[in-house]
Amino acid sequence: MKHLKFASQSSKSEGSDGSRSIVAGAQTAWDMLREEQTQTHITTSSEDLDAILGGGINCKEITEVGGVPGIGKTQLGIQLAINVQIPVDYGGLGGKAVYIDTEGSFRVERAFQIAEACIQDTLNSFVVQQRDVKVCQEKMQPKAFLANIFYFRICSYTEQIAVINYLDKFIAEQKDVKIVIIDSITFHFRQDFDDLALRTRVLGGMALKLMKLANKYSVAVVLLNQVTTKITGGSFQLTLALGDSWSHACTNRIILYWSGNERHAYIDKSPSLPSASAPFSVTGKGIRNAVSNCKRIKMM
Repeated sequence: MKHLKFASQSSKSEGSDGSRSIVAGAQTAWDMLREEQTQTHITTSSEDLDAILGGGINCKEITEVGGVPGIGKTQLGIQLAINVQIPVDYGGLGGKAVYIDTEGSFRVERAFQIAEACIQDTLNSFVVQQRDVKVCQEKMQPKAFLANIFYFRICSYTEQIAVINYLDKFIAEQKDVKIVIIDSITFHFRQDFDDLALRTRVLGGMALKLMKLANKYSVAVVLLNQVTTKITGGSFQLTLALGDSWSHACTNRIILYWSGNERHAYIDKSPSLPSASAPFSVTGKGIRNAVSNCKRIKMM
């Protein structure tokens, strides 16, 4: 029978604040709070959307983004793959992105367009701050942004599982990867799986691996999801795909939806953020605030 190995008094680790780990690998609630307070975010390029997200997409967490076709899921994914690369000196993370494409939705021309707009926005910000724009221009080039997006095209659920298993080794070798985007997590598991019980187990194992990656490497994991219909009270309602058990696999769940002709994002689930919604737009430059001038961030 295996027993937990407790650290001896002499081998207990002690932090600068006097905190001690009783069991090897344990973490105090105080340490967890300090980590949360220094947690890094990736901007969405929409101030309204960032506001309800507490600053943007959190690193070390899994964030699920779902919605109907055409609502802007892939656009948000590409935007995050670009924004994670904004240098630290200019308010970003200076990281790289892994983009796992299961549907063939990624467009490199669109990524280039969003990168150009991101650079221009940063330059405009530096003009306002009266900082060295030339240095900023030298550090930020569209070609460099595209070179820092590692793209995997996935054509089956077995390939998807294999790539996710490979990510640990890949991220360890690449060092600066700060976000993993899967667009979408759903596609092959809706097409190729007839055994729902097996699908649930496979998805659960995949989610566990992604959680470990997020914590081990301090990366943000963003899973784009499709919608399906669900019968509730005798009527059909739209809900995110993969069932109720999958909804527990992610730290945060964001639902994108239409309100008239305007796109909105709604925080459906989060342990640290209140339920709230905010409008946003998909423009030629990428994700931005809603075109309307009036602010309509709604707390639930």
